[in-house]
Amino acid sequence: MENEEIVFSIILHAGNARGLAYDALKSAQNGDFEEAESYLKKAEDEVGQAHKIQTSIMQKEAKGEEVKLSVLFVHSQDHLMTTISEKGLIENMIEMHKRIHALEKEKEA
Repeated sequence: MENEEIVFSIILHAGNARGLAYDALKSAQNGDFEEAESYLKKAEDEVGQAHKIQTSIMQKEAKGEEVKLSVLFVHSQDHLMTTISEKGLIENMIEMHKRIHALEKEKEA
């Protein structure tokens, strides 16, 4: 894979993961926690693919191969890092929605 392909693959997978994480949050807000978990699983798979690509670059450098860094590569790393961070926050928000949902059901009973 060429450097540009690598960069855009990381951005693509990170972007997909971010979108899926927000879909999960929206599902949780609507009380559909099974769907939320499904979206989170898909988001984790996308992060895993991006991370695998990132790891391959680090392995090249660790083997002594020259890895040229570009602004686009740094940009792709920003996307991945931000996505991982947002996904973690969204997972916590979903847990909060589960608790809120349970309390609302308790109150109704």
